[in-house]
Amino acid sequence: MARGDHLHASRDGYHHDGIDLGDGRVVHYAADPGGTKSTACVRISTFDDFAGDGQVTIRRYADGHDPEVTVARAMARLGEAKYDLVFSNCEHFARWCVIGDHRSEQVVAAGSVGAAVGLPWLAANTGAAVVASAGFAGVSGAGLMSGLATVGAVVGGGAVAGVAVLGAAPAILGTALVAGHTFSDDRHLPQEERRARTAGRLGAVAGGAAGIGAVGWAIGALGVPGLSAAGITSGLAAIGGSVGAGMAAGVTLAIAIPTIGVMLGAYLFYKLWAWLEGKPASLSAGGTPPQLPAAGT
Repeated sequence: MARGDHLHASRDGYHHDGIDLGDGRVVHYAADPGGTKSTACVRISTFDDFAGDGQVTIRRYADGHDPEVTVARAMARLGEAKYDLVFSNCEHFARWCVIGDHRSEQVVAAGSVGAAVGLPWLAANTGAAVVASAGFAGVSGAGLMSGLATVGAVVGGGAVAGVAVLGAAPAILGTALVAGHTFSDDRHLPQEERRARTAGRLGAVAGGAAGIGAVGWAIGALGVPGLSAAGITSGLAAIGGSVGAGMAAGVTLAIAIPTIGVMLGAYLFYKLWAWLEGKPASLSAGGTPPQLPAAGT
């Protein structure tokens, strides 16, 4: 660890961030000892106080950042009391000191987890509502088939095409979210992290395509084989039966699966590439804690 490094101190479920001054002290956003976040301001602490009981690691960036500029930026904000968990937290502060912009990977990750849970649910419920209102209104077998066929007719297809369209639309939205937010490219990061993020973006596309293909296969293979009206109806009912429900639940699941595939594909490809790189993509191993200067020096 050296002067100007962006430090992570692990906590239960998150990490705390600061800038190493190189003399056993760290500049960071922190609350008064024993106080709440409302007392947080940019202050200097000893390395041990910053680390607490957690392991300290270095947040790595691409080459070319001047540690003296980093420290100067950190020192210029001493006493600032504008802490905000979402928009101005300790990670926003430390990253700004190094590269001059505000971004918190922890906030991005939290938002991405929320999207990974919420987007499939929203897609499924919105899609099911569209199906129920199109064609013969309602959630009977005939009503659902009519609604799916109406949606599928938009692209010149039938009921199965309707499932694909309703599943593909939110999957495309999820892919855009992964590419533009969760695993967006960042020229300030090391090449191995950028490669892992590229893998994550490709994984989103692959996962969405696999989800659409899997749904089409399941509809045709489960229940009465084939893609006749009876085959589609029984296939969707079989999918719904996997959660102890019927055809309406099968339609809901079939619409949600491609978006789930996007999220899983992005995460797994990213993690796999990071593993192939031989170390966590964005962190280096923790080093020996710096020592405080001797008294009188």
